Amino acid sequence: MKFGVLYELQAPRPWSPDSDQRMFAEALEQIELADRIGIDHAWAVEHHFLEEYSHCSAPEVLLAAASQRTRDIRLGHGVCLTSPRINHPARVAERIATLDVLSGGRVEWGTGEAATALELGGFGMPYDEKRAMWQEGAQAAADMLALTPYPGHEGDYFSMPCRNIVPKPLQRPHPPMWLACARRESILRAARNGMGALVFGFVEPEEAKTWVAEYYDIIRSGKCVPIGHTVNANVAALFGFSVHHDGEEAIARIAPGLRYFGYSLGRIWASGHHRPGRTDVWSAFQREETGIPFHPEQGIIGTPAEVRGLLAGYERAGLDQVIFIQAVGRTRHDHICQALELFGTEIAPAFRERDAGARAGKDDRLAPYVAAAEARRARALRPLREEDIPVVRAPEHREEAGQHDQRLPPDSGIGGALPVPARPGGPSASRRERT
Repeated sequence: MKFGVLYELQAPRPWSPDSDQRMFAEALEQIELADRIGIDHAWAVEHHFLEEYSHCSAPEVLLAAASQRTRDIRLGHGVCLTSPRINHPARVAERIATLDVLSGGRVEWGTGEAATALELGGFGMPYDEKRAMWQEGAQAAADMLALTPYPGHEGDYFSMPCRNIVPKPLQRPHPPMWLACARRESILRAARNGMGALVFGFVEPEEAKTWVAEYYDIIRSGKCVPIGHTVNANVAALFGFSVHHDGEEAIARIAPGLRYFGYSLGRIWASGHHRPGRTDVWSAFQREETGIPFHPEQGIIGTPAEVRGLLAGYERAGLDQVIFIQAVGRTRHDHICQALELFGTEIAPAFRERDAGARAGKDDRLAPYVAAAEARRARALRPLREEDIPVVRAPEHREEAGQHDQRLPPDSGIGGALPVPARPGGPSASRRERT
């Protein structure tokens, strides 16, 4: 079993001019520490307009910064929103590939739909079409990363002609793909699409065991047809995390933050009204905090011995990765770092030793099923024949009033024309004014 850390980048009010800067700096320090102690993955969400709950609207920038401060930790989009209304598939492919190159091939590519009224309405997405938008965007982006060239697409939610997306990722044909999951149905959908399941909901070991078994039954059943070009057979789940030699202190350090996390999550997704730029979620939370329940048994919280026992239960349940969330509410940066240090020295080593052997055995057992699923996807591909790759022609050059300029197309993003050397004996060409 592997381990990860996840960042929502929560920023409760009141805000100071440097609130966001400090939040990003602390997240990067924590990811750097996680890499040093042997945590396997760092995940960053993508949310838009969710004031206080999540300021992680450009995860590719955060992960790129982390790539230059770390060596081994894998950098995960948890998740990248792939609806063409939010992120054009070509831009998704370009960002994923660039991050993979910058990080030396360490990207995990989680995908998902937007879900909140703030996000869906902000991008003009009908709720009942968001899943279809996710699927069209995710499959197209995977094809763009894998194919040279991408043959083009005429779909329900975006269209583009044949183009070759560059750069290509180091991990070929593309980084491992994951799907954000909150319920059993979405976990099974991840398996049918050959994607890892990122379970963003706290689950008990027995429930996790059932979900994991059903997921792998589909991988082995012949019902798996990858949405991308490879199968990423893994199940990961998110848990609140805190560890301290004093168990009560471990609870005290994380409880307020997890209460706020649950409260703000419920308010944004299911209840309450929001006035952009005005609603104060933190103040509302403070008024209601005493009535908000907290169940430490739903997280990985306690002394090192207690945490080892809890994690062993999920290891036996078959989870491939446990993801910790600590940076919630106003949980202190130094407390987060102390818990990570304690985890790295007293808990992680035994799990790491067992993981290497277990993973090799799992890969061997799944190899024939994965190969069959990837073959089913390959049969569905229709790459362009060489003779069908189009020639894209530049606009014709024009000569105006004796000026011999190479004109740029009006949508090139470059103002003006490119000067060319004057003909022998003629006047020198000057740059035109910006058009």
